[in-house]
Amino acid sequence: MGHKEDLLEGAKKCLVEKGFVRTTARDIVGASGTNLASIGYHYGSKDALLTQAFVALTEEWGANAFQGVLPGADGSLERLGAMWNGVLAQHEESAPVWAASMEVVLSGERLAQLRGMLAASQGEGRRGLISLLTGTPEEELTERDERTLGSVMQALLNGLMVQWLLDPASASSAEEFTEGLRRLAEALTASLRGGSAGEAAP
Repeated sequence: MGHKEDLLEGAKKCLVEKGFVRTTARDIVGASGTNLASIGYHYGSKDALLTQAFVALTEEWGANAFQGVLPGADGSLERLGAMWNGVLAQHEESAPVWAASMEVVLSGERLAQLRGMLAASQGEGRRGLISLLTGTPEEELTERDERTLGSVMQALLNGLMVQWLLDPASASSAEEFTEGLRRLAEALTASLRGGSAGEAAP
């Protein structure tokens, strides 16, 4: 590998071990066996490199969590449950990545540039989640799809991972999380039909 690839691998290692806030440029240099000048030359800044490393780690996590074709019909509860199963099966490996992202979310203006870079990558993640659930190719999805269904899917994923980061013992299982979403959908459907939430299936 060249310096660019070495830097990315070193930054990924640092993110997993130290997170965004505690990782320094010298940490990355030490982990990659490169030099400080290489960071600016190949990535522009340490924050830009860490952002690329974070994106790469999430892509690797997604590839491991959603290997092959997920079972169930497009848009079905079975497919949704399979998604959450894949997510939670990789919990231990992905926990440092999610913890690092929480650092950025809670950093306020201290990591403004990094927050902006990660925010800009959200659309790709939302489109990927929609495609996994519905089977629709990402290139066919609209901005409206991304900002509605994609946003909700992303919020569900983030919320589930926060539960597992905070306390795995009390966090929902994939089956429980899917059942909760089914019950919510049934309650909302009942209200639209003029019924009450209490009429939804238990």
